[in-house]
This record gives sequence, C-alpha cells and structure tokens, in this order.
Amino acid sequence: MTAHRIVIVGGGAGGLELATQLGETLGKSGQAHITLVDQKLTHIWKPLLHEIAAGTLNPHAEETNYFSHAAAHHYHFVLGTFVDLDRKAKEIVLETDYFSKKAQPKQKKHISYDTLVLALGSTSNDFNTEGVAQYCHFLDSRQQADVFQQDLLHLYLNAQN
Repeated sequence: MTAHRIVIVGGGAGGLELATQLGETLGKSGQAHITLVDQKLTHIWKPLLHEIAAGTLNPHAEETNYFSHAAAHHYHFVLGTFVDLDRKAKEIVLETDYFSKKAQPKQKKHISYDTLVLALGSTSNDFNTEGVAQYCHFLDSRQQADVFQQDLLHLYLNAQN
C-alpha cells in the first residue's frame, strides 16, 4: 500500500507551516508523502516586507529556501506555477520553466494527490479607490518590496541635486 499523497499549493506562511508540521509527523513516519508547490524558490514572511522596502532588513538573511527546508522537514518541494486542476483524476497541472540561457517553452507537470490543500494567500485590495492602483506601492511580494526600495533610493538621490 502506498503512502497518502498530500499536495499543498502555495508556500506562504500557511502553506509552509502546514507542510512543515505534516512533514515532521506524517512525512517522517512514512504515513504520507507531503509535497509543497510554489512558483518561487524562497519564502519571506509577508509582515517583513515593509522592512525590506525601507532597506532596514537584509532579505537574504530572512528568506527560507524551500528545497533545503523540505529536506530538513521530511517533505518534497516542487517549483512551478499552478495552472489547472483535474478533480476527477485527482491531479494538478503546473507550468515549470526550463532553466537555461536559451529560451525554452514552459513545460507541463502533473502531480497526483489524495488530499489537496490550496493555500494561495492574499493580495492587497484597493477597493477600487480612485488613484490607489496608479499611485500606490503594494507590498505583497519580495519583488514589490525591492521595487519600492529602489524607487525610494532614487527619490532620495534625486533630492540631493
């Protein structure tokens, strides 16, 4: 008999914590095969993004590498973007990048599950307030925090002239 397959899509605070706890219990004992899927290689706790944006926190010191974390906590990590769900076949479809200097088409990967958890997280809501989308910086991702930090630095440098 094979181990129960638990797939968690989304490696944010909720998905990462769930994968860790299930890995330490069911994964470690062999009762389940735990797989965490995310489209990024690393995770940074969202409440720290404002410190990265302000330049007061080194993001490399705070980020969790999914591959090393998975190895330490008895679960598997798959890098890919969730694109489809086949509930009848009990499988998800991911798009994965081919990592090469030459442009390659995205590849499809199918992962079967017995239990599926969608931990896709959230994003900021502007509530359709006029001007917010146009003039606001949102802090939902590391990339957005980095852009804010660069914009802040450039504004500071321009003010020095």
